[in-house]
Amino acid sequence: MPLIAYKNLPAFDDLRKEGRTVLSSKEAITQDIREMHIGLLNMMPDKALIETERQFMRLIGESNPVAQIFVHPFTLDELNRDGAAKQHVETYYESFNKIKEHNLDALIISGANLGQPHIDKAKIWEPMKDVMSWAWNNVVSTMTSCLATHAFMQYEHNQIRSPMEEKLWGVYRHRVSNKLHPLVRDINTIFDVPHSRYNAVSEDQFKRSEMQVLVKCETAGVHIATSADGIRTICMQGHPEYSTDNLLLEYRREVGRYIAMNRDDYPPLPNNYICAELEQTLAAYQSRVVSGKASLDDFPLSEAAPLLENTWRDSAKTMMGNWVGLVYRLTNVDRQKQFMDGINPDDPLGLKNA
Repeated sequence: MPLIAYKNLPAFDDLRKEGRTVLSSKEAITQDIREMHIGLLNMMPDKALIETERQFMRLIGESNPVAQIFVHPFTLDELNRDGAAKQHVETYYESFNKIKEHNLDALIISGANLGQPHIDKAKIWEPMKDVMSWAWNNVVSTMTSCLATHAFMQYEHNQIRSPMEEKLWGVYRHRVSNKLHPLVRDINTIFDVPHSRYNAVSEDQFKRSEMQVLVKCETAGVHIATSADGIRTICMQGHPEYSTDNLLLEYRREVGRYIAMNRDDYPPLPNNYICAELEQTLAAYQSRVVSGKASLDDFPLSEAAPLLENTWRDSAKTMMGNWVGLVYRLTNVDRQKQFMDGINPDDPLGLKNA
């Protein structure tokens, strides 16, 4: 939680210049240790629905030891659900109408699998636009992930994502490009982020839209960019929420598609993710699959799990904790009001005057 500048100690001004959060005594009086309500629009397909929900909730829950956080999962009616996923949604998820009635402090919008390259041709395009429009006028900050980031950039800035020559898939080293922004405070200046996508919005597209680029990678491009005000929209192209075995399970799924003859080539390994020992194990399994001597049931999951490394979790938790802390500082105790009294919606963090 932030420091309180209860006297004119020069250190407080120095810390503010570093991008640290330091509240005035007047601001501190209005603070209250209270509950927060964060929505999760989960648009992932049925097989990934529950795991995506857990990943984001795990990341939110581990990020801040003070705030009491209620997470409200919901989805779109246009996403047809079947079986266990349908039952899960009907039992545990809220309707968008209920979300709007009670309001939120912040919102996370997950990625999605459209099955086609054109976002504006998908059946979820219009309802996604409705959610993003409502969020801009009602919540302090919306965090978008992967496809949701591409949808936001097209909807808000008319920036169309471009297909890449091959899938960006693996764990990539990133650099913080704006060290003074409070969202990346206390994050290592170099850290890893998983990616899994076929399309990209370029750094130039973000900058043409007056977005602030905070984290980027020479290979994977921009990972985090914010709206010009610094907080009201947080766009991510990577997947900091991924669990340690997420990419391995995606790889296994692609192997299953190869075995079922739904893809012609045997899938390549995710980049910068598999150690040499595990690579040998998977290569041996690939040889057995190609020769018809192994099935998907023989995939060496139990052998692989102890050999996987997670090099992105701490940075992801720090970033999420910073985001939760910023929203907590700006949001009104009354959930029907978007910002705390006295906050400028066009410059909530006061960055323009810093």
